[in-house]
Amino acid sequence: MVAVNRVFAAQLAGLPVFGPDGESIGKVRDLVIGLRVDRQPPRVLGLVLELATRRRIFVPMLRVTSIEPNAVTLATGSVNLRQFHQRTNEVLVVGELLDARVRLGSGASAVLVDAAMEPTRTRDWRMSRVAVRERTGRLARRGPVQVLRWEEISGLSVTELAGQPQGAQHLVAVFETMRAADVALALHSLPSKRRYEVAEALDDERLADVIEELPEEDQKDLLAHLDEERAADVLEAMNPDDAADLLGELPETEKERLLELMEPEESAPVKRLLEYSYDTAGGLMTPEPVVLAPDATVAEALAHVRNPDLTPALASMVFVCRPPTATPTGRYLGCVHIQRLLREPPSDLVAGVLDTDLTTLTPRATLSDVTRYFATYNLVCGPVVDEDDHLLGAVTVDDVLDHLLPDNWRETGLTHA
Repeated sequence: MVAVNRVFAAQLAGLPVFGPDGESIGKVRDLVIGLRVDRQPPRVLGLVLELATRRRIFVPMLRVTSIEPNAVTLATGSVNLRQFHQRTNEVLVVGELLDARVRLGSGASAVLVDAAMEPTRTRDWRMSRVAVRERTGRLARRGPVQVLRWEEISGLSVTELAGQPQGAQHLVAVFETMRAADVALALHSLPSKRRYEVAEALDDERLADVIEELPEEDQKDLLAHLDEERAADVLEAMNPDDAADLLGELPETEKERLLELMEPEESAPVKRLLEYSYDTAGGLMTPEPVVLAPDATVAEALAHVRNPDLTPALASMVFVCRPPTATPTGRYLGCVHIQRLLREPPSDLVAGVLDTDLTTLTPRATLSDVTRYFATYNLVCGPVVDEDDHLLGAVTVDDVLDHLLPDNWRETGLTHA
């Protein structure tokens, strides 16, 4: 028996989903409704669930046995693992309805901020209520929210949704609690119009994180949609290796124009990476690893690897070089693994705990060379050093995997184990 009588979409998004025996299945990411020609409440067809593997699947509402404030339970733990594909006349409530402009019965314009579904006597669910905020002027968004019956509004046909300009304030609010990779997966499943609206609403840093997780074609499409100045700002906010990969796929004139618009200190490392083929250590590396001088202490090294902006792979190793410590550095002296740092007194110098025996990668090392290197030494991060012993950057295992997986792996998701 369903535990609640009215469920708002924005509250449902992100809830964990369990099978009848308590086994974890995934998380709710959206609701799918079938819009009607008349103004009667549309039927809720089912939920879009995201599995642990990031694959998105569809579960019919008849399979839902309970919806609690903190979880959703299904009638059976066996689910169809086919990738979710949206059909004609189907609408994603969170992805497409939030922030839509609607008309009230009075003729006034309003913004839809949420929608609620309720069960019927036939065990169906209907999208029966909408929460709207009337647009009366510049401060309209700060006005009161009204909860109305679906029949009391208009403007939500498939044609009207596709044609009207739409903000993304409330959809972005839903995305705030999601990882960049999960937001990218959600964006990929949206119509291009909605994808552009979300991109325009995200700040540069967040958009950069999301673009890094998108398939290549989506990356190029979004970058082309942005005006040149903003596109350059977003490229500056991206990791240099990801920015270089994206720029390397653009026509030469467009690439040069964007590099010209970037700040010189931001474009310089990207230009260095573009000198190497994408499938070499030089093309794979990031030019911003953790680099310290030999007189730095273990405590300082640990403070640097605690930086939350570092990936776990990049935080696994500290590189020690003679000044300058910005890449390309002075003479490379060696590296220190984080496990070693955790075992040493904080006041000791990193120079005293160096691993000087670890083989380094050359910038021209091929992808197969890099793969064998990681397998041989059981590493997740490795130094890239030129013939003059200057540290150029570091390759991490996630960059290697990106290039070993099929080109469309972000689009298809992973198969369920």
